[in-house]
Amino acid sequence: MEVLEAVTDDRIDRRVDAIAESVARSRARRSVRRRVVIALLGVSVIVVFAITLMVGNTFYSPSEVVRVILGHEVDGATFTVGRLRLPRGVLAVAAGACFGFGGVTFQTMLRNPLASPDIIGITSGAGAAAAFAIVMLSLSETQVSIFAIAAGLGVALLVYTLSFKDGVAGTRLILIGIGIAAMLNSVTAYVLSQAAEWDLQQATRWLAGSLNGSTWSDTVPVLVAMTVLVPVLLIQARNLTMTQLGDDTAGALGVRVERTRIIAIVAAVGLIAFATAACGPIAFVAFLSGPIAARIVGTTGSLLIPSALVGALLVQVADLCGQFAFDTRYPVGVITGVLGAPYLIYLIVRTNRAGGSL
Repeated sequence: MEVLEAVTDDRIDRRVDAIAESVARSRARRSVRRRVVIALLGVSVIVVFAITLMVGNTFYSPSEVVRVILGHEVDGATFTVGRLRLPRGVLAVAAGACFGFGGVTFQTMLRNPLASPDIIGITSGAGAAAAFAIVMLSLSETQVSIFAIAAGLGVALLVYTLSFKDGVAGTRLILIGIGIAAMLNSVTAYVLSQAAEWDLQQATRWLAGSLNGSTWSDTVPVLVAMTVLVPVLLIQARNLTMTQLGDDTAGALGVRVERTRIIAIVAAVGLIAFATAACGPIAFVAFLSGPIAARIVGTTGSLLIPSALVGALLVQVADLCGQFAFDTRYPVGVITGVLGAPYLIYLIVRTNRAGGSL
């Protein structure tokens, strides 16, 4: 009997060791895949950024572009690359990363792919405020940006407050956000109906989400916001990932859930608001970045950095397509809207067929 028990225990030990080894190999493969995909995304962002600096009505070689970036005078390229293409390219990367960070933060925190700033009214609030500032108050670009940032933060606070009841439920916050977004879109439509011709063109261009006419004065505030707020989000990355297990489980593991939510919301909304103030509410980038990153990187670990890289790549590619892929030049927000709307429909249909709820 003792011999039989010893043999059984030995078999169990070997099986446990085999399972542990299999789990370790699987984790190692996922870790390698994650690092490789993030590296490829980073390289892709750099390559597309270089292309945006070289191509246009006039093509400039990589050596000419590098010389301009280093501060040398190059006939034609100094103005075209240094003052036109470079601010636009940097803003495309920065704004796309901000939208990616902000969107995946809400989606992770609320465990719902629909919980993005596009859907829950944050960008609608910034857009309504900007339209009001342009049409009704005739404010300068800087003042319009301040209005948009303040409105984005205000709408986020309003949605969070109205959805709070013994904590924040993702579905409740999304439904309240959709309702507020609808009201704000109505405000925007009314303001535009009262606009003079010139103000209407300016407001419409901004609301479409456009990088046309980007300058360093548009770009620098976004870079400063990223310098301050991105580290805050990265510090909260582990806690954000833990909230996907549910509030009770996350709390039992030592996560201060509400504190994490408030810090993450403030940082994410700040990034979204500054990006929106600089180039308008570029449609669906915040919504698409997280799900795309999850598909190509995997769901293990934080999706903050992968989503930021995907967002930057989406905005860059959409801007290139809007400039050169058609006979007419389109704002970047038109291209991302064409990409994002079908995905939203697909997501809703898939959720309904699976018997889930939004």
